[in-house]
Amino acid sequence: MPVILEAILVSLGMLFIFALAFLALFLLAITLSPIERGLSKMIWDATTPKRPGTVPQGSFRDFSRKH
Repeated sequence: MPVILEAILVSLGMLFIFALAFLALFLLAITLSPIERGLSKMIWDATTPKRPGTVPQGSFRDFSRKH
């Protein structure tokens, strides 16, 4: 077999293997995206600061009447 033909076949084989590896990683990423989305939401909810309680609006006289 001529050397140039062998080099072309080896190059095409390497490109094919690269495409299969890329496809496998792409399918793995699509499969795991719902799990990642759930973990991301859980971490986001855990790190957001809680809102402070509402302060009742009123005057000093209202406070004096209650206490």
